[in-house]
This record gives sequence, C-alpha cells and structure tokens, in this order.
Amino acid sequence: MKAAYFALLLCATALAQTKSGDSKAGAAKSNLLDPSSLTAQAPETFQVKFATTKGNVTVMVTRAWAPLGVDRFYNLVRAGFYTDAAFFRVIPGFMAQFGLSPRPDVSAAWQSARIADDPVTQSNTRGRISFAMAGPKTRTTQLFISYGDNSRLDAAFSPFGEVTEGMDVMDQIYSGYREQPNQGSIQAEGKAYLDANFPMLDRITSATIVTAPAAAKPTGAAKQ
Repeated sequence: MKAAYFALLLCATALAQTKSGDSKAGAAKSNLLDPSSLTAQAPETFQVKFATTKGNVTVMVTRAWAPLGVDRFYNLVRAGFYTDAAFFRVIPGFMAQFGLSPRPDVSAAWQSARIADDPVTQSNTRGRISFAMAGPKTRTTQLFISYGDNSRLDAAFSPFGEVTEGMDVMDQIYSGYREQPNQGSIQAEGKAYLDANFPMLDRITSATIVTAPAAAKPTGAAKQ
C-alpha cells in the first residue's frame, strides 16, 4: 500500500509541475500577444546576451541614453520576443537589422504598439544598437547594430546600448541577401517565408538578460 501511495504522490507531483510549467509557458505566450502587459521599467544598466547561429553577442544597455527605447527592449527580451528572429537585412559596412517575430500572430500584435521617440544622446558608431523606424514615433520591435560610423543617422535614431563582446560574431552574420527579404511578407508569414526563400539567414536562438556580478568586497574589510 505504501509503495502504491508514494507512486501516486510522485505522479501527482509530476503532474502539478507539468501544469505549472505549461501555465508559465502559456503566460509568456499570452504576454507576447498583449503589448500593453509588457511595460516594466528597466534597470539603469544591464547586459543582454544574444545567442546567434554564428556565436554569442553581448550588449551593454544604458537606460539614461534612451529610456523609452530601453524599457521596450527590456520587456521584449524578458518575454522571449527575439527568440528565432532572423537578421533579415544585413548590409556590410552599414548595419544588421532584426526584430521581426518568426510568428505572424505576434507580429500582428506589435505592429501598432509604437513608442514615442527618445532624444538622441549618443552617436550611431560601430557596435551601437538602436531601434529602426520609418519616421517619428514609429518604433516598435525592430533593431539594428551599426557596422561602421553611422553618425549621419544621429538626427533621428537614438542608440541605447553597445556591443561589448562579439562584434566579430556580428561581422560574420550572413549578408548575401542584403535587402531582398520583404518585411511585409515576414510579418504575414513569419519563419515559413524566410525558411523557404532565404535559408542562409542567421538567427537569434535566444536573448537573455545577464545579471551584473555583485561588487567585490574591499580587501582587508573589517569583519562584522
């Protein structure tokens, strides 16, 4: 009887854990479909690690550079928005653009979730990351990382962070298609469109917030 009881208890525990995991996954999926639920304020500084099909890229983000953009970026990363997103527009010497969801339903949800512009406080030099936009107050989810000195963009595009590790990885991102992928088709058909027509594109396999290490205690500090 005891063996049967414990077996039943283990099954119940496993089922509860599975339901809990499903619930969390469902919550994350639901959040991605509801931009109004992703409005947390970002820390003043933090790092994001992009794992890509070419290697890892680490970006240091500074909220004071562009607070509205940083808050949006922080929430998108935490919700898993950039998982499996392709670098769909890559122009050597200029920039690598990404930030369209591989899921059409998610793209539809964010298409009108625009944020106001931030004042430009930094320059779009090599390694800086900024939101792409089609005019004033049109920033949503798309980003670009500059390959060269793009200071000519400083009139409108506000950098909010910079690559601190992995710029050599960014230099290897596939650029053979340049501007061929159609953004409207990516939004409408998602990953299926890119896989069928542009199979060489590199992707982000995951994007995660990296917690800064705790400050080391001074040598010889007095014992409490």
